Amino acid sequence: MKTSTKSTKYIFVTGGVVSSLGKGLAAASLGTLLEYRGLKVVLQKFDPYLNVDPGTMSPFQHGEVYVLDDGAETDLDLGHYERFTGGNLTKHNNLTSGQVYEMVLEKERRGDYLGATVQVIPHVTDEIKNRIHDVADEQKPDIIITEIGGTIGDIEGLPFLEAMRQFALEMGKENVIFIHVTLVPFIKAAGELKTKPTQQSVARMQSLGIQPDIIICRTEHPLDTEMRRKISMFCNVPQNAVIQAMDMEHSIYELPLELRKERVDRIACDLLRLETKRPDLTDWEKFVQRIISPSHKVKIAVVGKYIELQDAYKSIYEALTHAGAFLDCGLTIVRIDAEDIEKHGAEAYLSGVGGVLIPGGFGDRGIEGKIKAARFARETKLPYLGLCLGMQIATIEYARHVCGLEGANSQEFDANAPHLVVCLLEDQKDVEKKGGSMRLGTWVTDLRPDTRAYELYQSATITERHRHRYEVNPDYKARLDDAGLTISGASPDGTLAEIVEIEDHPFFIAVQFHPEFLSKPNQPHPLFRGFVRAVLESSELPLN
Repeated sequence: MKTSTKSTKYIFVTGGVVSSLGKGLAAASLGTLLEYRGLKVVLQKFDPYLNVDPGTMSPFQHGEVYVLDDGAETDLDLGHYERFTGGNLTKHNNLTSGQVYEMVLEKERRGDYLGATVQVIPHVTDEIKNRIHDVADEQKPDIIITEIGGTIGDIEGLPFLEAMRQFALEMGKENVIFIHVTLVPFIKAAGELKTKPTQQSVARMQSLGIQPDIIICRTEHPLDTEMRRKISMFCNVPQNAVIQAMDMEHSIYELPLELRKERVDRIACDLLRLETKRPDLTDWEKFVQRIISPSHKVKIAVVGKYIELQDAYKSIYEALTHAGAFLDCGLTIVRIDAEDIEKHGAEAYLSGVGGVLIPGGFGDRGIEGKIKAARFARETKLPYLGLCLGMQIATIEYARHVCGLEGANSQEFDANAPHLVVCLLEDQKDVEKKGGSMRLGTWVTDLRPDTRAYELYQSATITERHRHRYEVNPDYKARLDDAGLTISGASPDGTLAEIVEIEDHPFFIAVQFHPEFLSKPNQPHPLFRGFVRAVLESSELPLN
């Protein structure tokens, strides 16, 4: 088993009672606070499911797939980690049971275990601990915050918890703490909060040999002193380490400020024996205030196929929020199912919005509705931003209705279409495995001077994260460009169209990559900033 320096401190975040308590946001918010104390913080996520990664999972099952610079397809919580902190994460920051067992079995087949019987302890638990050491060695942080997916008691999570117990023992108490996120429900019939679920959850942890150092209580009502004292006594934690975490009224970005009021960062630093500066959260407070009380307000439609699931387009919604706050502009996001536009037309859904965004996706469901939405935005001069599939949609629409290429389509949706203006990437033609085989991670794009893309980026060369199999067909690029769909960004060798735009339009840009993955609260992505600015300039709603 690997080892790493004890100069790094470790925080493990677990959850109990029910899922969706916000462990990832709690971990990310603590990371924010510790960074403001001058510490280098790195976060990682351990997911107990047996998939190797979420890349082949439906958005309805798992939400969005978040892509890192190195091409790793990861859990959406890593998006929170990168947005809330300055971290630039790698494949080592997300581990699944599938990866663990894949590595263990590969080593067994090579004979690395020297004939030993391969077991959960020590072989699986060692592999889990190795991933923590990998991050410590690779990224050299002051603190690693590791979130354990699922809830205490899940059978698939037991090896991870055992590995954490061993790790804490090996590294020493002054170097490792456990934070448990739990639920304190309000029973309406009784008119009171109940601590028993928290007690039972902590008791389950204790039975596994883990004693939480801090308990973060998700609750709809404030915890009074007596309630905190009760949780403290029955869960064996100091009363000041019982932390209240109520639902945020306006934005998830309020959470670091609320946890700061509870002094969770100070408690963590004391437990880990860290001397740090006092955090100055002024810029974060200003950012949150612009979200809560903006001077302007606009309405933006997101036309998608997984629209009913909030987490399917999580990074897009957050990137829009960042841009809106930067421009002191509140956003009303109108989620529109592309299939509804297919049935009833674009005007019925888009006539009252200030801008249209079409996100990524796979498969042919809802595609004609998205094409209608792109056409409506182009013809009515509504600001339009297309992301990944949204660029392919814009290309198909333009080919059909401006270039006159009747029946133009993507090879993904109709391989027998007369004009395949979007086709499979050359290096994807022989790919048989679906997982981890797309064009993934950071790729370079060269921008064409005198274009809106160049103006927004203020650079001739950019790097962006990709996740796709299809591209604008090179055989049609010149025809599209000559007809007014300017290819303003391309791969360095000129073969792949990465950005298209329309010059005589207030704002019509579509990109093959995913800019939403690089947006941060006080550093909004230039494309989102430009899009929201165009929407603001063309249609502002009165504030109530």
